Amino acid sequence: MLAITEPAIRSSFVNCTQGETKRLAVPNDLALRPWHDLDFLGWRDPAAAQRAYLVAESDSGLVGVALRVAAQTTRVRRSMCSLCLTTHTGDGVSLMTARKAGRDGRQGNSVGVYICSDLACSLYVRGKKAGGRRLHETITLDEKIERTTTTLAAFLRKVVE
Repeated sequence: MLAITEPAIRSSFVNCTQGETKRLAVPNDLALRPWHDLDFLGWRDPAAAQRAYLVAESDSGLVGVALRVAAQTTRVRRSMCSLCLTTHTGDGVSLMTARKAGRDGRQGNSVGVYICSDLACSLYVRGKKAGGRRLHETITLDEKIERTTTTLAAFLRKVVE
């Protein structure tokens, strides 16, 4: 992923009002992010644990989505991220839902995905972040990255449709 700026991040959101986009907490460490190792930029809102954000590149440009993190209602021993297929214990994977864009979103429709709670899927796939467990696979790193980005693109299409 190429480095992106705060204005580009704010203008990429497809499921927020302009007011929500202006108020959302953009990370202040954008210059320090490992952009060459990221397939998407994801972060949790430091002021509200139930909010998260994700920005990814697509054929039509940047696509940003605001996510709601579902509360953990039961103790989960181990769960798997749908994007990177990393397994985590406890609350390492969360159900995150995104309000759909446009009229469907205004009517309350949303889509969800189980994703690493810290949104560091790109780093887990590349073995650059400790924590979680990766399944032994015989495919190459490039194929793992392709699978992650394809799964993410499918989720983003569901939000935008």
